[in-house]
Amino acid sequence: MANTSTAPNTSTTPSRSRTTSVLVSGAGIAGTALAYWLERYGFRVTVVERAPSLRGGGQAVDIRGNALGVVERMGLLEEVRARRTGLRGMSLVDADGRELGRTTEWTATGGPVGGPDVEILRDELAELVAGAAGPGIEYRFEDAIDTLVQYGDGVQVRFRSGTEQSFDLVVGADGLHSNTRRLVFGPEADYLHSVGTYVAGWSVPNHLGLDRWEVIHQPGGTTDRNCLAMTARDNTELRVFVSFRSDEPLDRMLPRDRTEQRRLIAERCAHLGWEVPRFLRGMWDTDAFHYDVVAQIRMERWSNDRVALLGDAGYCCSPLTGQGTSVALTAAYVLAGELHAADGDHRTAFPAYERRLRDHVAANQAILDLTADLYSGDGPGPAPAAPAGTTATPEGDAATTAPAGVPDFDRPGPELEEAFRAATVFDLPDY
Repeated sequence: MANTSTAPNTSTTPSRSRTTSVLVSGAGIAGTALAYWLERYGFRVTVVERAPSLRGGGQAVDIRGNALGVVERMGLLEEVRARRTGLRGMSLVDADGRELGRTTEWTATGGPVGGPDVEILRDELAELVAGAAGPGIEYRFEDAIDTLVQYGDGVQVRFRSGTEQSFDLVVGADGLHSNTRRLVFGPEADYLHSVGTYVAGWSVPNHLGLDRWEVIHQPGGTTDRNCLAMTARDNTELRVFVSFRSDEPLDRMLPRDRTEQRRLIAERCAHLGWEVPRFLRGMWDTDAFHYDVVAQIRMERWSNDRVALLGDAGYCCSPLTGQGTSVALTAAYVLAGELHAADGDHRTAFPAYERRLRDHVAANQAILDLTADLYSGDGPGPAPAAPAGTTATPEGDAATTAPAGVPDFDRPGPELEEAFRAATVFDLPDY
């Protein structure tokens, strides 16, 4: 039986000339942000999520450029900044834990220290966005779309819980392996483009006593296998991330069972040194766990009649670009705004949504052409996550000790910085 609830808040809902019902599949950042804006514009919104609640755990994500403007328009900028990770720098260590280099100018996950961008844990951002939404949003947790059939006036949806309901529109915001995309647009293999890298993340106690710091272990200076650990939640825990390469078939590398996923990660990372053996033991004791392939989704169209895709479901940029969250926030704002401007008419709104965002998405996906080389396993690279590419001057005293054999440890290269500048340029329309 589905667990239904409404998001707590007290914001007011403007009246609309016509109420349009929208089902949003997925309660991640893209889905909750879309629900926020749609409810604000007077749409009747239902969010279905297969998890029992908003998902915990996950990586640190970056909000930069125009996405900061979206967060500000949501009234969340002050709270988001208050919850930023606040990392002061990062170190590179060898298998014995000896420090090979350090910098207080930038971090691999968050970019320049003291810059305008905001690095925040994914689950904390999702909580803020969902909590800011109005009281009219219905959440159906522990449920998912089983089938959907489009007809002249709507979409008939059958949920896995067995219930059926009709909606005017459906939006798939259900991630890289989108069920909505599969049902409406066809097999995942037609759209998923892997770079052959796999990333896992989980939480462990901060037994290292790190203070707002990030540590990278990268054997031999290559990126075949590596580990990154960063402090989280006021230094009480570490978010651990490992990445490794494989040319094996995707179905072999992505077992559905979580136990099998953990076994595979333990096997692939068994020869990493430093604290990785202890991290791997801790992996079995936490529910805050995520594992997936690094890939992009590339599609010629993001909508089919009354069904549209949003965020990773339609145009995943990949974690190596560092731009997925910013694109999701921007796209949610634009999609809701175009539906509002068209008074719920998807025949006008969906094409306008695609026209506005196509170039922006393309610029963000293009970053992968630069960052993926760092993960080819053929050469050195600074970290298992994409560095942010802005050039803001860091606050306070900055120091860098570059480790031998790891070029440009002190900053991202100029090509990557230019790519990030291009990717963050987007003039937010007013709706």
